[in-house]
Amino acid sequence: MPVESSWPVRLPVAARLAGVGGSPVRDLLALADRPEVISFAGGLPAPELFDVEGVRKAFQQALSGPGGAGNLQYAATEGNLRLRGQVADRLTSRGVSTTASDVLITSGSQQALTLVATALLDPGAVVAVENPTYLAALQAFRLAGAQVMPVVSDEEGIDPGAFLELVRTHHPSLLYLVPTFANPTGRTMSLARRQAVVEIAAARGVWVVEDDPYGELRYGGATVPPMAGLDRAGECVLHLGSFSKIGAPGMRLGWVRAPESILRSLVVAKQAADLHSSTIDQAAAAIYLDTVDLDQHIAVLRQTYRTRRDAMLAALPAVLPPGSAWTTPDGGMFVWVTLPSGGDVAAMLPAALARGVAFVPGAAFYASDPDLSTLRLSFTTHAPVVIEEGLNRLAKVMSTHG
Repeated sequence: MPVESSWPVRLPVAARLAGVGGSPVRDLLALADRPEVISFAGGLPAPELFDVEGVRKAFQQALSGPGGAGNLQYAATEGNLRLRGQVADRLTSRGVSTTASDVLITSGSQQALTLVATALLDPGAVVAVENPTYLAALQAFRLAGAQVMPVVSDEEGIDPGAFLELVRTHHPSLLYLVPTFANPTGRTMSLARRQAVVEIAAARGVWVVEDDPYGELRYGGATVPPMAGLDRAGECVLHLGSFSKIGAPGMRLGWVRAPESILRSLVVAKQAADLHSSTIDQAAAAIYLDTVDLDQHIAVLRQTYRTRRDAMLAALPAVLPPGSAWTTPDGGMFVWVTLPSGGDVAAMLPAALARGVAFVPGAAFYASDPDLSTLRLSFTTHAPVVIEEGLNRLAKVMSTHG
């Protein structure tokens, strides 16, 4: 029997997607993917610094010999045991006592965020964040149906007193932080505040998610220990890391170090998501870490990125209008700029792209009350001479729209 209907029929999608926007960074990468555009938009490692030969040899070894076929097979959800041990050793060397059994390998640290949201957040749960913060984390938490609430922050990170007040009034399930060389601001949370926040979280039963993709990319200043290594952190801190910024993002390898009480739940969430991360990529990464001096490679990254950061910071006073402010990061990939006009930086973006330069407007990084006069600039992808040219182009845009 025929059924009357209008055409085309609008098929439903999940309601939880309604309030979750796309990533402006991903969208900008597509717009800026033209050779004439100098992009400061994406937090991209410098491709010329990838150890292509070392990675090629690692994959070749992973596919040769009697173990080659096994490295193309299904594998344990928890990840390659050899790789988990290597991650544990690196964390231990940084002051976070870790064994392989504490580590779950993920498909990039972004998947780790999704697994954390799946395992820890029910619809309507409250997540506390710094404001601004990593926009893909905001996506993950909102997709889980959580309410995201900002905590008052300054140059040293979130204010522990403000965090305690939010805990008392809104009872968050977790606090999400990028405490070292934060995305997008480049700021680093002080040790005193890290200790205070961990004490509050442990006493009040709040999970702390320490997202640490940039921690080994330090160019100056005193080292601050990860939150996961502080007293009482074992009760409440999940530590997320990534091979993307110190190795190769295309391999999509990250990890989460979690307390025993929650690790099994994360494993179950990952089983439901993808069974396990790529077996061959994990095997190659484990071989690579056994055969290459990763610390020496990171030293090269630090020296190169320090030079690029310095080139950007040196050029900014002549580029930005009087009264502008910007961060001076001790590491990581980003400089955060605030213009004095109070205007909408996003309105400048089309003109910037037309002049062959790209940046990320800052509004998308805010959980609430966005500052429309902010923007994020990444300095890692380009050599100093290219950074200077790109900022010269941006200066012309600023002079027109200031």
